[in-house]
Amino acid sequence: MTPEAFLSLLQFTDGLFPAGAYAHSFGLECYVQDGVVRDAAGVEAFLRAMLEGSCGPTDAVVALWAWRAGRSDDLQTCLRIDQTFDAMKPATELRDASRQMGKQVLRIASSLAEARLVAGLFRATESGVTPGHHPLSFGVVGSALGWPPEETAGAYLYSTCAAVVAAALRLMPLGQLTGQQILASVRPLCGKLAKEAPVTSPEDIWSFAPALEIAAMRHATLEARLFRS
Repeated sequence: MTPEAFLSLLQFTDGLFPAGAYAHSFGLECYVQDGVVRDAAGVEAFLRAMLEGSCGPTDAVVALWAWRAGRSDDLQTCLRIDQTFDAMKPATELRDASRQMGKQVLRIASSLAEARLVAGLFRATESGVTPGHHPLSFGVVGSALGWPPEETAGAYLYSTCAAVVAAALRLMPLGQLTGQQILASVRPLCGKLAKEAPVTSPEDIWSFAPALEIAAMRHATLEARLFRS
């Protein structure tokens, strides 16, 4: 990866990047209100369940296949993968969060880089042809900007973890040091899942995180909420 490509990867995974992740807890807020997640160990357990049951076997694989479609400028494959991913998001809040973040990634990328597939996918998202989910958008942008495949998957997983930890810091009195310790603890798992993603075919994508999905569904009924999901 060239230094410029590396810097673009940092830009798109930076906490200041306006994808909208700051507005979502991905179901964590419901667990905190229920008293199920109370401390750093609970946040780490939440992250590991999310990575192993959903983000690793689903999101990371989608990002990698979108990256491959981007190398061949294959919009139709992107649309097919996007529809499959959409069908695997039963919780409305999680589905909408992924759509919103993906659309924002495409909007910004289309204004920063000249890439035909990025522009075409953004137009398809804007017109309602396809949802434009976050991992798909991230993978296509990564391909256009020269990110290697494993680094693309790993960065996506890490940025997801960082968003959850940032939410946890606002929901509980954990402290910044504890937040960094949580991220360090799940870093090896992110790396492992990133290495496994390239050898998985789109037909083998799976997700099994019913407790997290139920928490996301229940989140919409909370009397007071800090986050959108």
